[in-house]
Amino acid sequence: MGRGYLDYERMLQETLRGVARAALREAAERGLLGNHHFFISFRNDHPGVDAPQFLRDRYPEEMTIVLQNKFWGLDVSDESFSVSLNFNKVPAHLTIPFSALTRFVDPSVNFGLQLTPTTPTGEPIGPPPKSADAGAAAGGPADGRDGADERGAKSEKVVPLDSFRKS
Repeated sequence: MGRGYLDYERMLQETLRGVARAALREAAERGLLGNHHFFISFRNDHPGVDAPQFLRDRYPEEMTIVLQNKFWGLDVSDESFSVSLNFNKVPAHLTIPFSALTRFVDPSVNFGLQLTPTTPTGEPIGPPPKSADAGAAAGGPADGRDGADERGAKSEKVVPLDSFRKS
C-alpha cells in the first residue's frame, strides 16, 4: 500500500501468525492437551526455513507437518519455531519462520487459519508455482505417521482473508 494508508492486510496477517505462535507456545509449555494436534503448512523454499535436504528435495515448495504424538524439542520464539519429527523413521529437526506459514489447522476443534507467507521485509509471497509435486498438503502431510494423511482435517473452519475483502 502507498504512504498514508493503514495496511490492514499486513496487520491481520501478523495477528493470525500471532494466534499460531500462541498455540505453539502453549503446546511447548504444557504439551498438547486433550485431542489437540496441529497440521502446519509452510513454504519450504522460504528464506529462513531450515530443513534437511531430503525434505527440501521431496517438498521443494510447500510442505505440511503434523504435531500430534511423535514430535519433540518444540521451541517457539517471536519469529520462528523449531521442532524435531520422524519422517519414515528418520529423525529431522526443522526451524520454520512464522512468515513462511500458509496454513495452521487444529482439526480436533475444527479450527484453521489460511495465511499469506511474507518476505523478511513483510511483502506478501504468492502461492507456490503449480508443479507435479505441488505440496505435501494435497497428498498428505510429511509427519512421519507412516502414510497417514490430512483428509480427516477437511471439515476445519479455515478463515480465508478473501471472504473479508470487498469485490
